[in-house]
Amino acid sequence: MDKFGVSSVKEHALLAKMLRLGVKKSDIAESFIRSGGHGGQNVNKVATCVYLKHIPTGIEVKCSRERSQALNRFLARRILVNKIEEKMLGRASEERQRIEKLRRQKRKRSKRAKEKMLAGKKKHSQKKSFRGRVEADHE
Repeated sequence: MDKFGVSSVKEHALLAKMLRLGVKKSDIAESFIRSGGHGGQNVNKVATCVYLKHIPTGIEVKCSRERSQALNRFLARRILVNKIEEKMLGRASEERQRIEKLRRQKRKRSKRAKEKMLAGKKKHSQKKSFRGRVEADHE
């Protein structure tokens, strides 16, 4: 079992997902490249960027998000598995469902829904206006 510098729970979840999708370690070509950008001398001298290629599907992934090569190896595998899942399952994948949910949330409301929402807001504002200070008349 590979050690990626992450918790064993995350590592087991990744391996279980790989097994479920039928992705074998032998199908993945891995190489390391020097990163660049943030991280200073560490990323300039050490090959922390991870390049993965899934040979059967031809999907390629590059990850240089972290300064640690081990962590980048884990993150690259996770990205690769998600891309393979999206390609195999298409619409049913988790990422696709998340994107669709966001699209539905941002979509323009229908006229009826907008009226209903505005009526609720008006009712709430009236309720709050009654909470104002009461002036007492003392004669």
